[in-house]
Amino acid sequence: MADPFSGKTIVLGVTGSIAAYKAAELTSRLSQRGAQVHVLLTANAARFVGPLTFRALSGNPVIGDMFEAPGEWQVAHVSLADRADLVVVAPATANTIARLAAGLADDMLTSLVLATRAPVLVAPAMNVKMYEHPATQANLQRLGELGYHLLEPETGLLACGYEGKGRLPETTAILACMEGLLTVKADMAGLRVVVTAGPTREWLDPVRFITNPATGKMGYALAQVAAARGADVTLVSGPTTLPDPPGVVMVRVETAEQMLQATVTAAEQADLVIGAAAPVDWRPQTAAAHKLKKGTGAPQVRLVENPDILGTLGRDKGRRILVGFAAETENVVGNAREKLAAKRLDLVVANDVTAPGAGFAADTNQVTLVAPGVEPQPLPLLPKHEAAKRILDCALGILQQRRGKEP
Repeated sequence: MADPFSGKTIVLGVTGSIAAYKAAELTSRLSQRGAQVHVLLTANAARFVGPLTFRALSGNPVIGDMFEAPGEWQVAHVSLADRADLVVVAPATANTIARLAAGLADDMLTSLVLATRAPVLVAPAMNVKMYEHPATQANLQRLGELGYHLLEPETGLLACGYEGKGRLPETTAILACMEGLLTVKADMAGLRVVVTAGPTREWLDPVRFITNPATGKMGYALAQVAAARGADVTLVSGPTTLPDPPGVVMVRVETAEQMLQATVTAAEQADLVIGAAAPVDWRPQTAAAHKLKKGTGAPQVRLVENPDILGTLGRDKGRRILVGFAAETENVVGNAREKLAAKRLDLVVANDVTAPGAGFAADTNQVTLVAPGVEPQPLPLLPKHEAAKRILDCALGILQQRRGKEP
């Protein structure tokens, strides 16, 4: 099987971060796998790692100043933008992210990104406080809205001495994300897919609610990958802070009952329904009309069970393929099998939320695919977009097998 990087033209933008040294390893790995790597080095990046290093590793001249004499009579930022199969900005500083979000074209890198129609992957790396600043978060959201692909930074000890989110992901994680962007299939064209994502909120009074730590990252990844593979996707989302995936119809809800109604409506014409949301299982029987005050003792709250969304769809399943998630803390496969049978599902994606890297809010996931009549299929720890690809591959295989048996 051919390496997905072989013969591909990869443009690697390196900006002024201490993490620029990791870009050298990325260049080397890509070159070893047969890619034609063209490095765009900003002036600040060159203070960390010199052009000669990248030229030696890539075998190509390093591009910096827009106004250098061209090696060939072409407008470099246009010709390379046209030839690129993928553009990667790694590391991407807060300054570069802000300029990309504003659509500036004031150096070779930003000009090329603006001119290309290839997928663009942005991998931030910076101080945790800079990353968490509302301006940076707004800029990242804007990039998502514009169709850029974002690879979230890792959490750990930073070069500045702080500990938190801001580390450039390891080279293997960047390569896995790049490979996913280069190997996007169009095998879901014409399919109608509904994905649920995120938590729900069940209100106790006007200022308090019951919820859970779900962030929606897995469901959003599934929706984005399915849309990229050609499906018509509706994403029914509880409250999250994530940007809307490009090319997806968004339906925003808050409570489990609202999610049920929106999902049942969207699923009427669906071929595949994936319940990746984490709706709250119980809600207060009645919500207080006014804020509950202290001083009168703890309120007595009677909880009632929320509707079972996938169970409702399973009772009137039709030709749809139904996929559920099982977030467990023990007996993961056994509980997934019970859920598979009780809700008439075709596939359950099970994971131990206490496992490192696989819990709520993580950027990675480690799941086991449980389907009727076959051995459970455990997957390794993967970035959520890569896990989404594997889950969709399995669900699509079940759908095709089902339809192949129909008269």
